[in-house]
Amino acid sequence: MTLNNTKKVAILKSSIRPNDKQKTDILEFLKKKYNEEFDLQFVLNPDGKDGFTLDVEDMHYDWSNDAIIENQVKMMRNLPKEDKEPSKGRVAVITSATKPDEKQEDEIRQFIKNKYKHDYEIQFVMDVNVVNGFTLDVGYDHYDWTMDTKIEKLLQAMKQSQGSTKEYAFTVKEEVAMPKKDLVAVITSAIRPTDQQEINIQKFIKKKYGKFYDLRFIEDLSMESGFMLDVGLDHYEWTMDSMIEQLVNVWRNTTAQVDDNIIPLLKDSLTNWTPKVYEEQIGKVLAIGDGIATISGLGDVCYGEILNFCDGTKGMVQDLQKDYIGCVLFGDDRDILQGSVVKRTGRMAGIPVGDEFIGRVIDPLGTPIDGKGEINAVRYNMIEKPAPSIIDRQPVNRPMETGLIAIDSMFPIGRGQRELIIGDRQTGKTTVALDTILNQKGKDVICIYVAIGQKASSVAQIVETLRKNDALKYSLVVCATASDAAPIQYIAPYAGCALGEYFMENGKDVLIVYDDLSKHAVAYRSLSLLLERSPGREAYPGDVFYLHSRLLERSAHLSDELGGGSITALPIVETQAGDVSAYIPTNIISITDGQIFLESDLFFAGQRPAVNVGLSVSRVGGDAQIKAMKQATGTLRLDLAQYREMEVFMQFSSDLDDATKAQLQYGQSLMRILRQKQATPFSQTEQIILLVSALNRNFMNVKLNQIDSKKYELINYVKEHAPEIEQEIVHTGKLTNEIKSKIIGLANQFMAEGK
Repeated sequence: MTLNNTKKVAILKSSIRPNDKQKTDILEFLKKKYNEEFDLQFVLNPDGKDGFTLDVEDMHYDWSNDAIIENQVKMMRNLPKEDKEPSKGRVAVITSATKPDEKQEDEIRQFIKNKYKHDYEIQFVMDVNVVNGFTLDVGYDHYDWTMDTKIEKLLQAMKQSQGSTKEYAFTVKEEVAMPKKDLVAVITSAIRPTDQQEINIQKFIKKKYGKFYDLRFIEDLSMESGFMLDVGLDHYEWTMDSMIEQLVNVWRNTTAQVDDNIIPLLKDSLTNWTPKVYEEQIGKVLAIGDGIATISGLGDVCYGEILNFCDGTKGMVQDLQKDYIGCVLFGDDRDILQGSVVKRTGRMAGIPVGDEFIGRVIDPLGTPIDGKGEINAVRYNMIEKPAPSIIDRQPVNRPMETGLIAIDSMFPIGRGQRELIIGDRQTGKTTVALDTILNQKGKDVICIYVAIGQKASSVAQIVETLRKNDALKYSLVVCATASDAAPIQYIAPYAGCALGEYFMENGKDVLIVYDDLSKHAVAYRSLSLLLERSPGREAYPGDVFYLHSRLLERSAHLSDELGGGSITALPIVETQAGDVSAYIPTNIISITDGQIFLESDLFFAGQRPAVNVGLSVSRVGGDAQIKAMKQATGTLRLDLAQYREMEVFMQFSSDLDDATKAQLQYGQSLMRILRQKQATPFSQTEQIILLVSALNRNFMNVKLNQIDSKKYELINYVKEHAPEIEQEIVHTGKLTNEIKSKIIGLANQFMAEGK
């Protein structure tokens, strides 16, 4: 019977209807074999457990389970004999989704004996992924009789059997895997394992790695109990020390969660605790030098993960290549040799944090270096962390007073802002930052000073200044001096920021000073060149912008839902000969919310802080000022700009009119008012009193060398004769006309009495 006069019929019998792809493959096989088109008819065969039969004219193709097993047994009996030394345990492993019955096991056992001349113990491993068939592993020999192998063989036969009428016979696919040099697993113990223990270990290795390893034993009498297993670069430990370490970690996590009686919790955790195999990856040092280690292995390691070296030194992964990784060291590399073992910790680089760090001097790893004892940490914060999202922030609208008239009046800084302090060497950059820290006394602000690449003597002087001014009670210092390795200097600002984030997340306002990011960029450049990264402009790597942007973006004013805390960043950058267009300065200028430019000429002329009014800016502006300060500032910036222009003009003229002389005298008095001694910050009320008096030209007729002393006397005079002025400004935050008139009147009275 045919459905088409031009086509012959092929009958397919199976218990399951074939899908479209299977039909296409069979029709393609028939076309290549008989050089003509066929109609494929399907006949349901409920007795067929799996596979199918195909009838084409007088030819019968059988691909049923019975035929396959028959061909397999024939193949096993006819396999050539091979002299092969059996594995030590004489174990043959059958892997399948279902356990073979006794008859199948007997046939397999007979096949093994005929081939290897030895009796092998048959072990069964269940694997649900092995469909319709099984695999057999005898030593290093692998026999595959699975559905994937059958399909592969059938397709190959279909492609190669054009014009042939010979029926295809299925054969066992045999893979002989020669032992490789690296397929060795090492057992370390005081006692050699039994045959059954070795069998169990081989089962574990086969299940995890998909292959058998040659087991080797190393005797170590120092191991009182248990054993260690090394498979490639993976290390498994089942010893008393590892179990004790696991239990200690469980107890440590338990005690960190409660403050009350913990004895019942410890007993309960001990009752419910079950020891597990301690698993870790190990690597080996390929090369070491200049604080950089090249390591093989550790294929699952993450960028930024901390590694432990054999001598206790810690390192951080900074380079991921196909065959090796690059790791920067946080200590001396003298005791680390080629071939030394390196272990993963599974932890990203971080620093311990807590309230007890306030008043202390620590290194970027959180270790105290002030000789005052250990610090009890609350938790461990990662030094690298994503910046708060826009939804998590709120506008910068609260002032962070520096105590410096020149900055608070014209370039106000808000809590949560990033304001760059930039200038040449020895122009007072650190002094501005230090005065800002001193001005936070009694204002519930936590201050963090991060020293990067500074001389140890300079850092010691800063710490002493903080101590003398009673500022260590709300400050802490993170110190990475010039003598520290480049990796330590590299992580220092991130460590300081991680500490600041702990306080910010607890609703505190934080002021953090990075002194300075120029040296930080140099340290990162050194690391990148040693890691063989491609240099770019000024030999810096291409991601040097991201180096600082991801740091400074973490400064924020959090929303009230997250506690309303803030981090205000004052990064410091050193310029060369006032060149603000260099690579690192322009990068950080574009990241921050403004800059305070300190000019060398002003500094050497005695104007300190040497703020250049023209190049300095705060992009937050008046939002970070109280109304009283805005009203008091008035035309200060404009008056100073006019004075600077007139000062330049004065150099070319010796004969000036009275109006010009008066304008110059007024400008000089303003510049003198903006001068301040180191570590003597003014409160906002004191600044308002001085600004109102100076802009009213009360200091015009005072000799320039007397203005410094007169302004302090004026502040005391106003506080003594009208204390309500300070109280009202603090209470209302406004400068009313009445208060302004009082200040001007008292200033006139003071100047008259002073004469």
